[in-house]
Amino acid sequence: MILMLLVICVMLGACSPAVPPKPSDAPALAGMHTLIHNDDEGLALLPTIPKLSKRGINALVVEVNYNFDWKSHPELAADDGLTLQTAREVAKACRDNGIRIIPAFNCLGHQSWGERTMALLKVYPQLDETPGQYPKNKGIYCRSWCPLNPEVNPIVFDLMDELIDAFQAEAFHVGMDEVLIIASDFCPRCKGKDPAELFAKAINDYRAHLVDVNKVEMFMWGDRLINGADPATSYSKWEASFNNTYPAVDLIPTDIIICDWHYKEQESYGSIPYFLSKGFCVWPASCNEPAAASALIDYSQNYWSDPRMLGHLFTHWGLTDNQSLAKWPPLVKNFRKLR
Repeated sequence: MILMLLVICVMLGACSPAVPPKPSDAPALAGMHTLIHNDDEGLALLPTIPKLSKRGINALVVEVNYNFDWKSHPELAADDGLTLQTAREVAKACRDNGIRIIPAFNCLGHQSWGERTMALLKVYPQLDETPGQYPKNKGIYCRSWCPLNPEVNPIVFDLMDELIDAFQAEAFHVGMDEVLIIASDFCPRCKGKDPAELFAKAINDYRAHLVDVNKVEMFMWGDRLINGADPATSYSKWEASFNNTYPAVDLIPTDIIICDWHYKEQESYGSIPYFLSKGFCVWPASCNEPAAASALIDYSQNYWSDPRMLGHLFTHWGLTDNQSLAKWPPLVKNFRKLR
């Protein structure tokens, strides 16, 4: 039966074989997303990992971003970033407890936060989508790098490779949520271009490197692929696109796994059947409100018989610490639904 489900998934263009096939009406991936900025936060995970496993968590997304002791690009290394040794310890603890580890790195967007510009654009400001604009990042949400600048991908691919090796991972999360700056009039390469085509090009570039070259699965947030004006969803500008990136959904391969995040309680979440109808595997994600997480899980259960519906991903975005993940209220309230 398991082999048959796996064959069906592949034939239907569903998840690649590394995602475990699942029986009807049960999740394949019960995940937790967390942040690691340094060795202390990595080491804090070690005693927590067995506790997460007991809660039923079988996948851990560890978002590192630039907070790593890079050897491929030491000019981008954080002063106290996560080291290779600690990353390997976290990866081993996950394997020993039956948890799949998925390193994450924000691509394209989220290249600044507040007045702080992240390492790539700080060291190489010429790679910015809005070069020379918005001093101290005033007037924007987050910076983006230019998806057409030929200098970007060779650097980013080196960082991806280093994280894949550090965690000995079989999957990688490229972020790509909340990309609000794209096809900017300030960019000599992107000005006048179609935002959806630019967004799709970036996705396809990363997929080619991760899936085709490294033979790992690619995960990404799905918000920029949702039409914010669609009355079937009624999502906010953060969880759906109002800047015309959403047609990219038809320009990318369906073996990319879509993490469909929604953090508020709703009666329905129309993006779930939408992504499923497009042929994607879907991993819905919640945040800090237990009732909202419960509503999203309950709605998702309507589709758990579909092999492309993977389960649920809990996130916290710094609202708790890595020592307390197994006590995260949305997980504590809802983990029995994921068994």
